[in-house]
Amino acid sequence: MNDSRQSPEFLLVHGAWHRSWCWRGVQDILTDRGWTSHTVDLPSVVAEGSTGKLPGLMDDARVVREKIDAVRAPLVVVGHSYGGAPVTEASAGAANVSHLVYVAAFALDVGESLMTCFGGEQPDLAKVEGVIPVRENPAATLYNDVPDGPREAALARLLPQSALSFAEPVQRAGWKSLPSSYLMCDQDRSLPPSYQEPFAGRTGATYHLAGGHTPMLSMPDRLVDLLELIARGTTA
Repeated sequence: MNDSRQSPEFLLVHGAWHRSWCWRGVQDILTDRGWTSHTVDLPSVVAEGSTGKLPGLMDDARVVREKIDAVRAPLVVVGHSYGGAPVTEASAGAANVSHLVYVAAFALDVGESLMTCFGGEQPDLAKVEGVIPVRENPAATLYNDVPDGPREAALARLLPQSALSFAEPVQRAGWKSLPSSYLMCDQDRSLPPSYQEPFAGRTGATYHLAGGHTPMLSMPDRLVDLLELIARGTTA
């Protein structure tokens, strides 16, 4: 087991339609403040034109768990939006995860998927193929408070998301046994606060960001302030 006196590192897990590029600003700030961070690229974010059976949530969780196991330090694992689902699955039973942080994210329970967590029906996974296109009007839903330059750059990099990643249910829930916190985005137009609240209630502490769905682009300094606070084991 890791020495509890060792400074934790961060593993930053992106959400649907994004890849690890969305964390670059946060990583730069963390580095400037003396922290080490890691990212992954989830295989469920696929190339334009992808069809057929594509990687799902379990494939994403495997990539996250491989990264967790490869880091020889205590880890604060941060999941944004959809990224909370594979983080939930992958962190269960991981000895070096010191804290889970959900950023406007899906802290799913065992048996839930993104398609069922708000009352939808579970599809037949054997029949789930293809992609979920980038959500309608992402400039407003994902990036309503992101400055023009970063917003346009992000819009140009969004990619389709595999449908299977939204359909596969979580089989293990790390937040049931690991310390966890929720960062609620109070002006979120993609996953409004009323939808975040049930997930926040599953974690040990809730913090608030006065911004939209993608704080790593709109307010990275404030986001890092809260991540530091959590990593140091303090309270707001």
